[in-house]
Amino acid sequence: MSSSSASSRKALSKIACNRLQKELVDWQVNPPSGFKHKVTDNLQRWVIEVNGAAGTLYTNETYQLQVDFPEHYPMEAPQVIFLQPAPLHPHIYSNGHICLDILYDSWSPAMTVSSICISILSMLSSATVKQCPEDNDRYVKNCRNGRSPKQTRWWFHDDKV
Repeated sequence: MSSSSASSRKALSKIACNRLQKELVDWQVNPPSGFKHKVTDNLQRWVIEVNGAAGTLYTNETYQLQVDFPEHYPMEAPQVIFLQPAPLHPHIYSNGHICLDILYDSWSPAMTVSSICISILSMLSSATVKQCPEDNDRYVKNCRNGRSPKQTRWWFHDDKV
């Protein structure tokens, strides 16, 4: 999400605020392994440090996720992207957009930031090769001017990586 669109976001609903405050407390008590929440005073945007799991292609590598929560979270999925530099992965575009069904079509209000992080780490850990998606250049070119990944009609066809 570009900074201009971030400033034009609607404020979180009371339900979203309550849910995020609960998730933040749960995170502080029991953070998912391999992740660290970078504390800020902005409940609507979280930055999360991701550490590659041992024994994977991403061992000892660190990346950052940006999680932007919509007004009606958790009824609506958050926008989750990797900040630069994004990991080289067949389902992660060089602009940080992530092709992962739970972030879009398969979102459920029962999911949490922790469950999203675990799914992303699982996706990274299952990679057998470090490479951009085949259509990376075309996709990134079409996403200029701050287009949200939530505006993409994703085609979830490869669950092997």
